[in-house]
Amino acid sequence: MDFNQHSGGKRPPDWKQLYKRYSYVPVLLIALILFLTSFFQIRPEEVGVITRFGKYVRKEEPGLHMRIPILERLYKVAVERQQKEEFGFRTTATGIKSQYTKTGTTDESLMLTGDLNLADVEWVVQYRIEDPYKFLFKVRGPIVTLRDISEACMRQIVGDRTVNEVLTVGRMEIASSVQQEIQRLCTEYSLGLKIEQVVLQDVTPPDPVKDAFNAVNQAQQEKETLINQARSEYNKIIPRARGQAEETIQKAEGYATERVNNALGEAARFNALYREYVKAPEVTKKRIYLETLGEVIPKLGNKIIMDEDGKNILPLLQMQLAK
Repeated sequence: MDFNQHSGGKRPPDWKQLYKRYSYVPVLLIALILFLTSFFQIRPEEVGVITRFGKYVRKEEPGLHMRIPILERLYKVAVERQQKEEFGFRTTATGIKSQYTKTGTTDESLMLTGDLNLADVEWVVQYRIEDPYKFLFKVRGPIVTLRDISEACMRQIVGDRTVNEVLTVGRMEIASSVQQEIQRLCTEYSLGLKIEQVVLQDVTPPDPVKDAFNAVNQAQQEKETLINQARSEYNKIIPRARGQAEETIQKAEGYATERVNNALGEAARFNALYREYVKAPEVTKKRIYLETLGEVIPKLGNKIIMDEDGKNILPLLQMQLAK
C-alpha cells in the first residue's frame, strides 16, 4: 500500500526544513531580550553602580542609561533616602499609632553604667549612604558592621556616666557623643555612611527597680519645676525692688539737691541784704520791717489800729465782736 494512500494523502512535516527555515528566530529573541535588558532606569533618590566582571567601572546618575548585558552588573543604591537602625526594640507596624516590640532585643539594650548600675537603653541611628562605592565594595556587610559599631559606642559612652546622668540630664550629651564616635569609626572603616542623628528613644531602669527609679526621676523633675518657679518669682520681685530702690535714691538725691540749692539761695540773699545793710543800716532795717509786716498782717484776719489815747472806741469794738 502506498504511504500517501495510508495517511490519507498528507505528507509528514519535514523537521529539517523547518529548522533551517526558522533557526534565526531564537537568535533574534535572545538578541531582543539582551537589547531590552541593556536599558535601565535610575530613580531620583538613587545612584547606579556598574561593575564589569566584578570590577567597579562607573557610577550612573538618575535617568535612563545603558549597560552591556551579561558582562556588566547594576547595583542601585538609595543615597538620598534616610535610613535607620533600631536598637533595644523593633517596629512591628507603622501608621498613625506605631507598634513596637522588645522581643529578642534585651541583650543589646541592657547596659552597665559607670557607677555599676543597669540601664535599659533604646536608641535609633539614622544614617544615609554617602559613598556608594565604599558601601558596596569596601566592607562586607556594612549594615551589620554599623550595628556592631553603634552598640559598642553606646556601651562605651554609657559606661563612662552614672545612672542618673543616663536616665535624666545627660541624655542629649550621650546622643551627641555616640553620634560623633560612630561617624569617626564609619569613616575609619570606609563604610561610606554619614550618621545623620542618634536618638535615645527611651532610657529606663530594669523592671525590678523601675518603680524606685521612676520615683527618683519624678522627684528630680519636681525639683527642677520648683527651681524654675523660684527663678520666675525672683525675676519678678528683684527687678521691681531694684527699680523702687533706684527711684527712692533718685528722689533723695533730688531732695538733697533742692535743699542745697535753697540753702545756697538763702545764703546769697542774706549776703545781699547784709551788703545793703552795711551801706544804709536805717533804710535796710525799715525796709525789712515793712516787708515783714506785709507778710504777717495778711495772716491776722480782722485788724484794728488805734493810738494809745483812743479809749472811746472800746464800746464800738465790743459791738463789732458781738456780731
